[in-house]
Amino acid sequence: MVDLADDDAPDRRLRLDPTEFIKANMRLAPVPALPEIQLYTAHPGSGLRRLVDPEDDGDTDDGRPEPQPPYWAYAWAGGAVLARYILDHPKIVADRRVLDLGAGSGIVGIAAAKAGAREVIAAEIDRNGVAAIGLNAAANGVEIALVDKDVTTGPPPAVDLVLAGDVFYGREVALRVIPFLDRCLAAGIEVLVGDPRRSDLPLHRLRLLAEHQVPDFGDARGTATKPSGVFSFETECR
Repeated sequence: MVDLADDDAPDRRLRLDPTEFIKANMRLAPVPALPEIQLYTAHPGSGLRRLVDPEDDGDTDDGRPEPQPPYWAYAWAGGAVLARYILDHPKIVADRRVLDLGAGSGIVGIAAAKAGAREVIAAEIDRNGVAAIGLNAAANGVEIALVDKDVTTGPPPAVDLVLAGDVFYGREVALRVIPFLDRCLAAGIEVLVGDPRRSDLPLHRLRLLAEHQVPDFGDARGTATKPSGVFSFETECR
């Protein structure tokens, strides 16, 4: 029999309960430019590294790089602009089945639910993000169905509208997402994209619907915000 007592210590950190951690360490606050929505958001005292980095031992000067900021812990510009657009134009989602793709904090799905969507599904592969979406939905008094897997590898879901905020943040991700969105279009599903015009955004496939000034994660405090766009994802011309 192998004694796992010593080797099990890192696993205990893996088993941090994300729901309890988020409630205890993050602040529930209105989103800038979206006072209708509150999110559990990270702040300097959150100690978020303990949740996102299983090897963290509390030493902030151990030579290891900081973990990638989790998308679910902040309001990003693409999701914020798409949520703002939905709240301002509720007919877009009213009585429709909606998928919030790569939901992160759930901000887009929450906006859709508040605006009268018949059903909202949030797809998010980060287990901490799944916990955050559940908490954020409850804090905003809406119901969201959660899917904790990569839906882009399969057929389109049974929805009327896909909302994709901040899904073009890297070339590899874009190359995976675009074929999925094409399958959605082929199935008659409308696709809306929110993005601050990141470098991997396929602008040749997008039709601009609206622009809003919303802050993005990483913007320096006090700097002027740049307009972010809401786009319709269009069939590629052959």
